[in-house]
Amino acid sequence: MNEIAALLTSPQAWAALTALVVMEVVLGIDNLVFISILSNKLPPESRVKARRIGISLALIMRLALLSTLAFIVGLTAPVFSLPFTAPLNAAGHPVVDFSFSWRDLILLAGGLFLVWKATTEIHHNVDPHESDDLLDKRRTGSLGFGAAIVQILLLDLVFSIDSILTAVGMTDHLPIMVAAVVIAVTVMLLAANPLGEFINNNPSVVMLALGFLLMIGATLIAESFGVHVPKGYIYAAMAFSGLVEGLNMASRKGKKRKSETPHG
Repeated sequence: MNEIAALLTSPQAWAALTALVVMEVVLGIDNLVFISILSNKLPPESRVKARRIGISLALIMRLALLSTLAFIVGLTAPVFSLPFTAPLNAAGHPVVDFSFSWRDLILLAGGLFLVWKATTEIHHNVDPHESDDLLDKRRTGSLGFGAAIVQILLLDLVFSIDSILTAVGMTDHLPIMVAAVVIAVTVMLLAANPLGEFINNNPSVVMLALGFLLMIGATLIAESFGVHVPKGYIYAAMAFSGLVEGLNMASRKGKKRKSETPHG
């Protein structure tokens, strides 16, 4: 209790909390977009429930991981290396790291899954014929809902580990980490339904979101090989693409209103 009281009166602690909340919310965008796309594949009456379950699982998983910080930090220790010689950059450091930790393997698996899922969904949107996809829009029932929850859970694990390792790198105080995670996941919960409905009602945004997930998957794969891709570049590119798409949507609405206006 004394530690919490000291943190409440510390400007540095509040600054760390603010920075960590912003970082957690930004990192949570990937998770939220994935949950929105998957939930939109379900019948309308099941979508809100799937989003709430998916985000609740994300919160539970993050809090559970925070309770095992020593184990999480240990996931960054190399467990094996591939017998390859990596090329060196101008500074004399390897361009690619062929030593893999458990975190690297989890990121690699998550990245491959995201690339596969995004590619499958893009193919389905471009060529919407009957498929064997368990989350096909024409499929309903508990199997589709269960498959959605399982896939959300798998990606929750990947994003949660990345989120917690980021938190560990920004502060040493567990109460600040817990508060930041709870606040960030609450923001995700509030934004889930509006974002899901917006994506569902705008097909062009669906393709943009799938492209975003494809890029995030490729980034996770690169990170697993030790190639750091600054997140700022990714989100800046996505924000620019979203701005351009917003202008296109406004242009289409303007043309539609103009065509519907009776000419005198």
